[in-house]
Amino acid sequence: MRDQVLEHRFVESFPETLEAGVLYISLEYGSAAHSCCCGCGEEVVTPLTPTDWSIIYDGEAVTLHPSVGSWTLPCRSHYVIRRNRVIEAPPWSDSEIEAERRRDRRAKAAHFGVDAPAGSADAVRSAAEAEDLRPESGWKDRLFGWLWRPKS
Repeated sequence: MRDQVLEHRFVESFPETLEAGVLYISLEYGSAAHSCCCGCGEEVVTPLTPTDWSIIYDGEAVTLHPSVGSWTLPCRSHYVIRRNRVIEAPPWSDSEIEAERRRDRRAKAAHFGVDAPAGSADAVRSAAEAEDLRPESGWKDRLFGWLWRPKS
């Protein structure tokens, strides 16, 4: 990771060009944006919603949860932003990414009350089911997630 620490800036809207090393947070538009921390220069936007990302601001630093996985970018970088620090996370396989995308679709459908067509792969039986669809990971990934999760 090129950026090890991010400066946070609360803004109404994002600048046209994102400055490297800065996490822009727009409460007005419910999203955060930054230049990818790997250094590739790509723009990363994270919507702040109950089914996407959330931020914790403790008066000094910002934590963005969950991790940022740039799966659609060529770099495919994966990292956690915790108390303004960038922590590199283990890469995900294509099957892990697809499993997370399925879980995300189901969580959104459950939260927003949108029913998938009956019998479809994305049909939601309950919000609890959606939460149980996280991709399987090895013990190192689970330990990493436990160690770096935001404090409640």
